[in-house]
Amino acid sequence: MTVNEFSEVLAIGNSLPGPIATKMAGYIGYEQAGILGAAVAVFASVAPSLILLLALLRLLYKWKDAPQVKRLTAYIRPAIAVMLGIMAIDFFRESYEEAGLGQTVFLAAASAFLLFGKWRVHPAYVIALALVYGAVFLS
Repeated sequence: MTVNEFSEVLAIGNSLPGPIATKMAGYIGYEQAGILGAAVAVFASVAPSLILLLALLRLLYKWKDAPQVKRLTAYIRPAIAVMLGIMAIDFFRESYEEAGLGQTVFLAAASAFLLFGKWRVHPAYVIALALVYGAVFLS
């Protein structure tokens, strides 16, 4: 690859959501060896993290009843809650900026009603309904 080709692939990777490395690996693998090359390249870029994650989960599952692991998970939970809260605030702000206050409040209220109301709809269905609503009314 030339420097110009690499910079173009990097620009494409930056414009799409998700990790840049896997997108670049897939594109370069496809350019070099077609669909099989893309599959091998994406797997090669994801495999080390996947293997380490599985090993860590196996270790945590093995020692799940140990007091140190229970203490570790008790310390991690608040950090995860804060990160999820920050992410929710960012989503709300972006929705407000893109769709306006009325649409944002409507989607938040409808989602809360479906999630916590009488029917208790599964979150995956609420997300799918919000995507359909956005595609129909906000595009």
